[in-house]
Amino acid sequence: MKTTRLLDLTAVMVLLFCVGLSPPLVSGDPGRRVSITLVQGAAALGAFCLDGSLPAYHLDRGFGAGSDNWLLQFEGGGWCNDIASCRDRSKTHRGSTRFMTKTAVFTGILSNNASLNPDFYNWNKVRLRYCDGASFAGDTQFGNGTSMLYFRGQRIWNAIILDLLPKGLAKADKALLTGCSAGGLSTFLHCDNFTSYLPKTADVKCMSDAGFFLDAIDVASNRTMRSLYTQLVSLQGVQKNLDPNCTRAFYPEPSLCFFPQYALRFIKTPMFILNSAYDVFQFHHGLAPPSADPTGRWNRCKLNVTACNPHQLDALQGFRTDMLGALMNFFRNSTRGGMFINSCFDHCQSALQETWLSPTSPRIRNKTIAKTVGDWYFGRGEDVKEIDCPYPCDKTCHNLIPASTTYSLAPNAPDHKSLGTGSQIYLNDLIS
Repeated sequence: MKTTRLLDLTAVMVLLFCVGLSPPLVSGDPGRRVSITLVQGAAALGAFCLDGSLPAYHLDRGFGAGSDNWLLQFEGGGWCNDIASCRDRSKTHRGSTRFMTKTAVFTGILSNNASLNPDFYNWNKVRLRYCDGASFAGDTQFGNGTSMLYFRGQRIWNAIILDLLPKGLAKADKALLTGCSAGGLSTFLHCDNFTSYLPKTADVKCMSDAGFFLDAIDVASNRTMRSLYTQLVSLQGVQKNLDPNCTRAFYPEPSLCFFPQYALRFIKTPMFILNSAYDVFQFHHGLAPPSADPTGRWNRCKLNVTACNPHQLDALQGFRTDMLGALMNFFRNSTRGGMFINSCFDHCQSALQETWLSPTSPRIRNKTIAKTVGDWYFGRGEDVKEIDCPYPCDKTCHNLIPASTTYSLAPNAPDHKSLGTGSQIYLNDLIS
């Protein structure tokens, strides 16, 4: 089966929402914009975006009691798994800093407002721009005599860290590595390595947001995501950067270690997993990808879950069961881990203010994502592993159902809350 060449979260999907407005959280303040920084020393390390441009990040300096604390967030935005898709990607902001915006919106967990982000507002916060197409994990290149593609995600990661160390990261007291979507997957891949750069006295932890991608069987009984990752790992030279304990355990299929569910048990650093049990990206591209649904029987269900037939609902509940099964060992046995697995149809929840912390934030047992993450990081209480009841019981969900550009969300879908145009821009900025 031929895998979709480029899983692109925003080029093929536009977030559309039904009516009902959430109250603004900060009047006239759509989010702090932070300027881009090119890593000038990256070339000497061979760290390039797909097209050969220099990698970049955005740094918002901490202040006060948070001056020695650091939060790094990997940007997301899908993957490329063959030469054609990577070449196409290299001509966009997903593969080149030449096409990137010069500022990035910092909101949610990146906000510097104490009322909107009480635990991390005054930390140094960094957004790592994503331009390699392999979750910052590849290390090879491709040339055909006329053009070159650089698969240097691992070197980009190293170059950014080395650039940040003299800016204060080397003296970090507390640190949190996080990321959304493909960036959430990066968090699993680089968590222990991040710890190795920091002082032994530092309190270092990691949080993945919407990065727990399952080795799922799709509705046509194929493993679309496994096929994608196998091709990606081979093309971009990722295997040598995967955890060697994991690759030995899963020999002769080392590419399985690109999946968090297989890599998780080898990670030593404390980890928090934030994910929807009905993650919409995985719903659309892992459970019911276009390649598994050539006649479009799942289209209406994808756009509006209330339009799903009983068979489709059973498949969705089965996906949730598989996700919880993959997490059960972590849930039962991790003494330093945390989790927030809700039942919202959503993807990436920590960097949007409305889902991170607001009057209408998703909740489990009346606890917001921000409260649960903060309690876990700072050791406040024991209830830091939250699992939601199955759909449709949770009425706090925003249910951010993405749609293609030719469809919109059914206007009469119940329990959907609009986040407004500004929040759509934030999410596109975050995962694109």
